Amino acid sequence: MLDGPDGSGKSTQIKILKEVIENHGVGVTIVRDPGGTAIGDKIREILLDNAHGEMGVACEVLLYMASRAQLWAEKIAPALAEGRCVLGDRWLSSTLAYQGVAGKIGQERIEQIATAALEQVWPDLTVILDLPAETGLRRIERGLDRMEGKGVAFHQKVREGYLALAANRADFRVLEASGDVKIVAAKLVKVIEDYVAG
Repeated sequence: MLDGPDGSGKSTQIKILKEVIENHGVGVTIVRDPGGTAIGDKIREILLDNAHGEMGVACEVLLYMASRAQLWAEKIAPALAEGRCVLGDRWLSSTLAYQGVAGKIGQERIEQIATAALEQVWPDLTVILDLPAETGLRRIERGLDRMEGKGVAFHQKVREGYLALAANRADFRVLEASGDVKIVAAKLVKVIEDYVAG
């Protein structure tokens, strides 16, 4: 899974990585969280709609987890059963950084909810595309959604959350992502190759 602050280039890098993996003869399924299913896309609309400014952090957590549970059942589990590589744009690490750290609900509470809701809590590997909050927000060319619009201070806390999480998990890698797309892609491919090589 690829994760990281808003504007870090996850969607772009997943497309590049998909092509690289497929060139090695492995089938790839791309998923995005929240969303990726009819139910998940509806939940995504609710979560990111600026009209829902009153939404509380606990509500956010539960909605993200509901979308994730559906995504696992409908897309991820079947793809893995077919022997495909699943590349995800966000997963539980996002909720831990955004709602757990920046939203101050606490990571332990979120992990308890995840354990109850998800068949598999953690992916095999999570790569955090890291960059300063200001840089990421400047990259977003469309209007900011409800989560993106929470301000630079909030997004600085998000980044801190990702880095703290990665520092404590052997299945995480952090990749500096503020540079050229092709350079970041080459570094990402190297991270994946090193992981596969063991």
